[in-house]
Amino acid sequence: MPERLLKLAFSFAFLVARGAAQETLVRYELRFPNAVHHEAEVRATFSGVRGRVLEVVMSRSSPGRYALHEFAKNVYNVRATDGAGKSLHVTRPTPYQWNVEASGSTVVIDYTLYGDRADGTYDAIDPSHAHLNPPATFAWARGFEKNPVSVKIDIPPGSDWTVATQLAPGTNEMWTAPNLDALMDAPLEVGPHVIREWKTDGSQFRLSLHSQAAEDVVTRFQKMCEAVVMEEEGVFGGFPKYDSGSYTFLVDYLPYVAGDGMEHRNSTVITNTRPLTRESAEQLISSVAHEFFHSWNVKRIRPRSLEPFDFERVNISGELWFAEGFTDYYGPLARTRAGLNSRDEFIATMRDAVNTVLTAPGREVFSPADMSRLAAFNDGAAASDAQNQANTYISYYTYGRALALGIDLAIRSRFPGKSLDDWMRAMWRRHPDVQNPYTDEDLQEALAQATGSKEFSKEIFDRHINGLEPMEYASLLARAGFVLQSETPAKAWIGNPFMTFSDRGIDIVWTHRGSPLYAAGIDRGDRITEVDGKAIKTRKEWDDLAASHKAGDRSTLTVEARTGKKQVEITWVPTPDVWITSFEKAGRPVTPEITAFREAWLGSKALRPLPKID
Repeated sequence: MPERLLKLAFSFAFLVARGAAQETLVRYELRFPNAVHHEAEVRATFSGVRGRVLEVVMSRSSPGRYALHEFAKNVYNVRATDGAGKSLHVTRPTPYQWNVEASGSTVVIDYTLYGDRADGTYDAIDPSHAHLNPPATFAWARGFEKNPVSVKIDIPPGSDWTVATQLAPGTNEMWTAPNLDALMDAPLEVGPHVIREWKTDGSQFRLSLHSQAAEDVVTRFQKMCEAVVMEEEGVFGGFPKYDSGSYTFLVDYLPYVAGDGMEHRNSTVITNTRPLTRESAEQLISSVAHEFFHSWNVKRIRPRSLEPFDFERVNISGELWFAEGFTDYYGPLARTRAGLNSRDEFIATMRDAVNTVLTAPGREVFSPADMSRLAAFNDGAAASDAQNQANTYISYYTYGRALALGIDLAIRSRFPGKSLDDWMRAMWRRHPDVQNPYTDEDLQEALAQATGSKEFSKEIFDRHINGLEPMEYASLLARAGFVLQSETPAKAWIGNPFMTFSDRGIDIVWTHRGSPLYAAGIDRGDRITEVDGKAIKTRKEWDDLAASHKAGDRSTLTVEARTGKKQVEITWVPTPDVWITSFEKAGRPVTPEITAFREAWLGSKALRPLPKID
């Protein structure tokens, strides 16, 4: 469908959904009579039921998450009636589905919902607010996925709660969506939040903030949000067209939430236990920068592997290194370009990613594309068995951030005047919305278009994205006046084991492949009771021990293994960790060419003056 007609169709759907509630085919009503015990009462009314059995489902996955979460576990007291209030028979063929024997055209489902985790995935209900993620909240019916939806929120009497959401507003606390997909991608924050609004280049933005922050701190934080928004607009040359005319930041900075951030098409959820202060704002703005970049990258520039999103299964994608990892690069880059953090802080963030990629053994097992496909086992997924992911896996966030850094520097070095920004803009032009999702081949073609070189694009994908080779970070960073080097002076190292300490000794949870401990056959379930005849019972004693050695020293470990007690000899080696240091700190000259390179890379890209932040 042509873009103009598509927009008209979407607008018409919203107008239909804004009509009288009686005309809506799917209607939800939420009440909070037992919020003190984290419960809500939900009623779902489905009008126009045609079959004899209505299949009602709770989602198992949520947009922006890539693992199963089984939201039905928090739903109980399920009952069904017809339009006249007569009880209907309900069976439960699966843990997340209820079949209702319909006797007419209307089926009403009532259930109790429990929630006490405020983050981007789950619900939180208590006397202070209701924080709602739709897949965790709303049971839906098969056959009604394309129908318009309304949501009625009953505000607790005497409270100062209001509703913040990207859903289209109706009347009497009624909110609307054109279909199930739009509803499921529209979180709601119901509570005593502060609303701040601003416009940038005609686009409307809202900050819905639930915190205890002072007014002047909120004002300053709003300006920080504005600066990030403008810098990220500069990457693409313009904002998306937000469906209901605005973009909303739904932010909870409260001691009883869980730290998280979750992108949505026209909003984002951001939660953190830290209070918002002038000092903490410098760290808290990082989630804002990451999540807002998603309003282009993944919510509109969207991989075909995630479209359409399936709410009943894992949604696997090999492009998360780009969708999530590149976003993880542009978040700190936008903050740096806006002057919200220093260039040294930006390089420290990049160093963490590069160090992980160069030293983690998982790089030799899976490519960035393969790491992306493992999201189902890592993105909040639960497992009770032992795993070896410490030796096989690198987060696609971290790997993608390091890739973005390397590719950005490579483009700037080989194609003067070009950068990673050009690749992002090419993707935005070619794939401006979910109706035209991209594939791996589309990414390659856009990179070739942005650089004018098919050979470069093929090399990047063959060697570094679908292959196992890391980028040449040392030479690439040198062009920008940074030195990649081993830690100096090199610390003695026998591995980066995960271990716990007690009076019994050191219990090993896992050891790092390639380390002296791993080579000596020490692994999960083993306990080190002595090192060179001395008992080690605390982390400090272990750190002091490592600091007392140098590379080449030998130590004897007394180990209790599953096969009995044994003594093992190991040799300390230099730590493999790398550092990134500026030419200035390394005593090297900074040429005008390096200064210009840095400014083109890290200087502001905003299309208009940034707000002044004191």
